[in-house]
Amino acid sequence: MIEELYTPQQVELRERARHLAETVMRPVAAKYDVEQTYPWEVQHAIRDAGLSGVWIPEEYGGMGAGVLDLCLVVEEFSRACGGMGVGFAVNALGSFPILVAGTEEQKMRWLPPIASGEKLIAFGLSEKEAGSDVGSMQTRAERDGDEYVINGEKKWNTNGSVASFNTVFAVTNPERGARGISAFVVEDGNPGYRVGKHEDKMGIRAVPVVEIHLENCRVPAADLLGETEGQGFKQAMITLDRARPGVASQAVGLAQGALDLAIEYTREREQFGQSVSSFQGVQWMLADMTTQIEAARQLVHAAARTIDSGRKNISKISAMCKLMATDVAMKVTTDCVQLFGGYGYCKDYPIEKYMRDAKITQIYEGTNQIQRLVIARSLLRETAGGS
Repeated sequence: MIEELYTPQQVELRERARHLAETVMRPVAAKYDVEQTYPWEVQHAIRDAGLSGVWIPEEYGGMGAGVLDLCLVVEEFSRACGGMGVGFAVNALGSFPILVAGTEEQKMRWLPPIASGEKLIAFGLSEKEAGSDVGSMQTRAERDGDEYVINGEKKWNTNGSVASFNTVFAVTNPERGARGISAFVVEDGNPGYRVGKHEDKMGIRAVPVVEIHLENCRVPAADLLGETEGQGFKQAMITLDRARPGVASQAVGLAQGALDLAIEYTREREQFGQSVSSFQGVQWMLADMTTQIEAARQLVHAAARTIDSGRKNISKISAMCKLMATDVAMKVTTDCVQLFGGYGYCKDYPIEKYMRDAKITQIYEGTNQIQRLVIARSLLRETAGGS
């Protein structure tokens, strides 16, 4: 990180996050990867370090630091463990709809316990038949007096089994398509809210990804996010634009963490009477990787600064940073496995976990194919006037 581009507070925040990652996360990363259980000890350490509410405004108990500061923390956490990095970042994903669309009463009710680390929040958008195609959503919410009754099933719900709140999207007016979607904040104790299948994942195994079943799940009408129905699709798209730099930062952290391990290994490993790092071909690989990582990092931070500035049209740069950083992460982690040779393919060494963790970053919060569509369509709209 080029220090001159960041405030002293941001540099201090990054160092605090790095210390926690190295002392708390890295020593247990392999354990939770094998067990595929949630690392509550890590969550408690994040809470005790005062890092839980980095992105939440001060009036709701957070640090009020914004998306860039969130990215700095996510990168450092992911440098030690990609699963623990996203386990932290998904709280921003789940709470951004509240920040974007919640009433003042809703913000005061839900954000402070998230900011303090007392409670976690998940994000329930995707379904089995509605991943990239959100308009195909089948979950329904029907008004019944002072309540809504929700029926449906959510897929790929990260942190869904450990979160106290879940921002759930459901169709309130099927005749309006995507414009008939609304968002609700559902508490885990609500009758009819049930955690289903736990996915057995290739990577990010320290964070649970589950199905959420909603069976005549009754929620108070006051838990409809915002004040009117039909705003859910817009709220989800704005949220994803704000959250994608967090995924991109997870990817940058994974790439940097893998490169750190590869540099250490190639310095120590000897072949033909000299360290592997002395070979020109290896040095070129290291040079390419560090250049790609820094380019991705700066694009991510440019996107985060753009969001923090309050600019409205952020879809393109948000998609660009997610696309570039996650593709870099997959390439770098794969190349780092290559530098470890046969050992890179064995679980005795931590490098293979970085490659497994990196793959999902190209898929969730919008596949990279979808990101390319977002970027291209934005570009064509911008240039239409001059053609």
